[in-house]
Amino acid sequence: MRQTTNTILMIRPVAFRMNEQTAVNNFYQKVLDHGNPETVNFKAIQEFDAFVEKLKSVGVNVIVIQDKKEPDTPDSIFPNNWISFHETGDVALYPMFAENRRLERREDILDVLEDKGFEITEIMDYTSAEEDDIFLEGTGSLILDREFNKAYCALSPRADEEIFIEFCEDFDMSPIIFEAFQTVNGERKVIYHTNVMMSVAETFAIVCADSIDDKKERKMVLENLKADGKEIILITEEQVNKFAGNMLQVRGKDDKRYLVMSDSAFNSLTKAQIDKIEKHCEILHVNLDTIEACGGGSARCMMAEVFLPKEE
Repeated sequence: MRQTTNTILMIRPVAFRMNEQTAVNNFYQKVLDHGNPETVNFKAIQEFDAFVEKLKSVGVNVIVIQDKKEPDTPDSIFPNNWISFHETGDVALYPMFAENRRLERREDILDVLEDKGFEITEIMDYTSAEEDDIFLEGTGSLILDREFNKAYCALSPRADEEIFIEFCEDFDMSPIIFEAFQTVNGERKVIYHTNVMMSVAETFAIVCADSIDDKKERKMVLENLKADGKEIILITEEQVNKFAGNMLQVRGKDDKRYLVMSDSAFNSLTKAQIDKIEKHCEILHVNLDTIEACGGGSARCMMAEVFLPKEE
């Protein structure tokens, strides 16, 4: 199995804004002072379009889906939370914490992929768990090491252990379970999504080990990464707040690898960290200030990786 893909699905927003339903446990969201909704959405679209152009400029195949005005889905720009695509031809649909985020799931997106020659064999639908208030928010909650068949998950109100284990059984992955925390107003609070504190690339991993308060769990996570030959690049909690954990490695033209992140994440890195990353691949960074502030998510959350097989 490959860990990186050349094809990325992205959703272009029409009514992006701070989602009041997710702000209850996403402490990265902020209310912008310049913000009437039109301005916020206009800036988000500008950032989105520039991001897509940057990916395309290095040969990443980006499939852009235009969001619809109805229903109201302020977070549609983060499709990686409700869907994931796998080399087996399987598509997973995930149970979402915020009720208005459940409306982001759109069957017509699967039609678009099939029209482009991608094969879908089975849909693994976990969404009925929402009825029991049980959630697992896609590759926000799950960090997949597809090559080594491992799934890392920091448990939170949006990442339930039972359904995570069910996912791992269905996709034949070893579950690596832990808790990650951040300091909010002097208190340790659970990090809502695993993908803000770690990113697993082919030959390296970016991890905020300091967020894993339990020493045994921390050791277990780091040992799993080391066992698979990954160079571990540690980041601080302060860098996590700048979205330095929210990165994704992709393939561009001629199979060249890039680590994609926001300007804010890049600017938070030290020269030593940048040097370590650049030993493995090039860095691609883009301004996502508005999207990060209102959405509480960054570059990784905006990209749903497409690993589906293509018809010959």
